[in-house]
Amino acid sequence: MKKKTPTGTVLYTIEQTIKEYRKICQKNIQKIVSDITVDQCLVLIILNDNSNISQIEMARLIFKDNASVTRIIELMVKKDYLVREENELDKRKSKLVITEKGLHTIDLLTPVFNLNRKTALDGLSAEEIEQLDRILHKIISNCKTS
Repeated sequence: MKKKTPTGTVLYTIEQTIKEYRKICQKNIQKIVSDITVDQCLVLIILNDNSNISQIEMARLIFKDNASVTRIIELMVKKDYLVREENELDKRKSKLVITEKGLHTIDLLTPVFNLNRKTALDGLSAEEIEQLDRILHKIISNCKTS
């Protein structure tokens, strides 16, 4: 039996899929809002859904380290998507708040997010999507328990 190279495995294909999806997402986002990235959009969406989320939890959700999330947030504050409400007693407990510009951006980009998902999943049945989701979660579980 011939062994596959690392680039010929299903795991490589999964990574390639994610990279292609992020490229199309960024391309479609740029058509509407020119100064925001996919990761910055994810931060907005997550904060919009849960304004009390910790930065560590946010980093986990967007698959970034804490330092990367700190840089993303600082850029978003500079671009007026977010503001920091400082906690006078403990600076580590300052709260991020989405600005009007950030809320407007979410409104503008929500149809784009939906289009991106629709484009990526085009031609897949609901059953295929559910099966793929189960398989990917099985792979995640296998990796976490090793």
